[in-house]
Amino acid sequence: MFAVVRIAGQQFRVQAGQRLFVPHIAGNDGEKVEFKDVLLVENGSELLVGSGVNATVTAEIVESLVQGDKVIAFKMKRRKGFRKKHGHRTHYTQIKIDSIA
Repeated sequence: MFAVVRIAGQQFRVQAGQRLFVPHIAGNDGEKVEFKDVLLVENGSELLVGSGVNATVTAEIVESLVQGDKVIAFKMKRRKGFRKKHGHRTHYTQIKIDSIA
């Protein structure tokens, strides 16, 4: 059984017991989170899509704050002495899918 769920504007294909990194969600380690914006559910041979889906995905927060890789944006104009360097690290939350109901 799997489901496609929208979390923070992104779509994820999830199964029970799966661990994944999603954009940062407010909460502490060990808290339960419910996602009600389920787009698709596949249960054996049955496939529910669109407005006919009445499912909820429950998950547990494993790590509340995980930093992604450093991304550097460097701008330079040759022979002008212009150099600008910006960088950031995106924040993620690691969750574990408990059930799809």
